[in-house]
Amino acid sequence: MKRPFRASLAALAAATLASTVLVPAAGAAEVAGPVVHSAAPDAATAQAATDFWTAEDMRSAIPMRQLLSSAVGKLSEVARGPAATVRPTAAPASAGAAAMPSTGDQWTGGGAVTSTAGRVFFSFDGQRASCSGNAVTSANRSVVMTAGHCVKYQGSWHTNWIFVPGYDNGAAPFGEWAAASTLTTPQWEASEDMNYDVGAAVLNPLDGAYLTDVVGAQGIAFNQQRNQDMYTFGYPAADPYDGSRLIYCSGSTFTDFLLTQDHGMDCDMTGGSSGGPWFLGFDEATGTGMQNSVNSFGYTFLPGVMFGPYFGADAQNLYEEAQVA
Repeated sequence: MKRPFRASLAALAAATLASTVLVPAAGAAEVAGPVVHSAAPDAATAQAATDFWTAEDMRSAIPMRQLLSSAVGKLSEVARGPAATVRPTAAPASAGAAAMPSTGDQWTGGGAVTSTAGRVFFSFDGQRASCSGNAVTSANRSVVMTAGHCVKYQGSWHTNWIFVPGYDNGAAPFGEWAAASTLTTPQWEASEDMNYDVGAAVLNPLDGAYLTDVVGAQGIAFNQQRNQDMYTFGYPAADPYDGSRLIYCSGSTFTDFLLTQDHGMDCDMTGGSSGGPWFLGFDEATGTGMQNSVNSFGYTFLPGVMFGPYFGADAQNLYEEAQVA
């Protein structure tokens, strides 16, 4: 009895995807490994990227989801490998208790997530746009994980790409960090496959310091068991939010049974939250966890639900490439 119901939902999903939903477009054949784009690889171009953004520019940046198209293309199976985890290296910090579950409250618990999570700003198609991101443990102490559509979309790599950890209503308490390079999965590069909407950035040092030495770093995990309780964070900037504060959702997750193989969670976050981290084993006492997905998309006919890609073998390859770049 359930199969026709699910089939009809899948047909409805394909028919009603719109600008608030991230969808793939048909493209060229896949390439073998993560794709790396040189963004601002030297001090002069890094300075130009940060100079491009004023506090007012950041406040008025357009949530990237509002700039997405609604073309539907091929989805690929998500490849899995052995389970792997990398522990957080964020400095222990005291945090307060927060409500569980939450579908979109301001995070007031403090802890490491208030410095590792931040807003992402970039230029796309002549417009200033925003997403979210998160710093993770890496060999080069410079990696931020985000969504694929937050680094590249419709054949175009975003420019003037910066990360503002701990963003607070126009303020940058830990500085503005320009990307030396941005990366995405081969499946996102080839055809903007929603199952692989994962991106990363390797950031230039700022004032002689490396990113995670300043803000700390969350852990990261791949090929983990599905349908676990998780927390997700981001800076939604579309109504009813304005991008000024860190917002979170928490609760049980499920696997999308419509079009993708993504994680799903009840969450009211809107555009601008794309690329924000999903955590397994999140500890409210310290604000640390193991990043296991990123905010990616929502179906227009299913409000109040956020989806994020499964971190499988290709997401792990992307991370491995970024942390040694």
